[in-house]
Amino acid sequence: MARLRHDCGVGARANPTKAFAVQTPYYLIDKSSLLRNLEKISWLRDASGVKCLLALKCFATWSVFDFMAEHMDGSTSSSLYEVRLGREKFPGETHAYSVAYADHEIAEVLAHADKVIFNSIGQLTKFKDVSQGHLRGLRVNPGVSTSEFDLADPARPFSRLGEHDPAQIAAVADQISGLMFHNNCENDSFERFDEMLRLIEDHFGAIIHQMDWISLGGGIHFTGADYPLEKLAQRLAQFAQRFGVQVYLEPGEAAITGAATLEVTVLDTMHNGKNLAIVDSSIEAHLLDLLIYREPAKLAPNTGAHEWMICGKSCLAGDIFGEFRFDAPLKAGDRLSFQDAAGYTMVKKNWFNGVKMPSIAIRELDGTIRLVRDFNYDDFAAALS
Repeated sequence: MARLRHDCGVGARANPTKAFAVQTPYYLIDKSSLLRNLEKISWLRDASGVKCLLALKCFATWSVFDFMAEHMDGSTSSSLYEVRLGREKFPGETHAYSVAYADHEIAEVLAHADKVIFNSIGQLTKFKDVSQGHLRGLRVNPGVSTSEFDLADPARPFSRLGEHDPAQIAAVADQISGLMFHNNCENDSFERFDEMLRLIEDHFGAIIHQMDWISLGGGIHFTGADYPLEKLAQRLAQFAQRFGVQVYLEPGEAAITGAATLEVTVLDTMHNGKNLAIVDSSIEAHLLDLLIYREPAKLAPNTGAHEWMICGKSCLAGDIFGEFRFDAPLKAGDRLSFQDAAGYTMVKKNWFNGVKMPSIAIRELDGTIRLVRDFNYDDFAAALS
């Protein structure tokens, strides 16, 4: 779902000896941190038989796709462009889903997808002929979720996300080979996951028995430090065996939590009742998901006697990263590092105010850092007309 977790803290002033020559702001993807998540995904695949697809809506920085593909089975998308990116850049299976496909998109979607998942019976019916011969699925809305935010709740009243009536779904079951249930959202509770899966089994079990594959979507925080991974593996294997289906998971944040930072520099300081530090970045432009959900960024250790409000450089009055504590007063030139800046960040970055878009760099397993993308005025102008 479209909200960040912040399980690892977020960095304070960077160690000058570790400073990288690239000009801030930039996103820094750390492969060692990424690998810790990927190794848990690999273990779950081996222990349960599930296949895991990267949810590109959460993270689509394709410079690390080959690295991730060593531990995952492919990618899943939410649009034509995402499914094309998955086909071209991420080895393995490519699943296509969209809330609604346009007439002019469907042929290209089908050309790039191994499986195409329709959001409604109406779309399945509309594109029945053109999708003949393709592996087709349907999204099902079980009416429950773990979202704490109405904005991100797929089971909210009057939800457009999937079909909910078992009888209507059963009527088209012969036209599809699989179902997608995506109702977990930042769910770090195995007990809650098990409870909702039992509800799915009870309400849709007869239809699931007719399917070849089932996707349980993303939003299951199974790479968290204390998550009972063994219980999850057993439950998924039991579900697959009971219904005779291949189970898919679509980890987004579970794959990349804690794997990237946003590196910024203090440009100016002020005092207006509070200590204010203005950085060369913008929460509106570079960490938009936090602003949407009214959540602060994270710095670690976030201790010390000096409290500062960290502000973005855009003209938006509420362009505020949050209030944090430091061991010493901030000054122009200080480096800050916002943690957990991978999921729903790079995919949402924008050109608001013409603020320079952060570059993208990767810290390799051996500790070396390489720049993989820089953005400049030409990119800004090309996004407009």
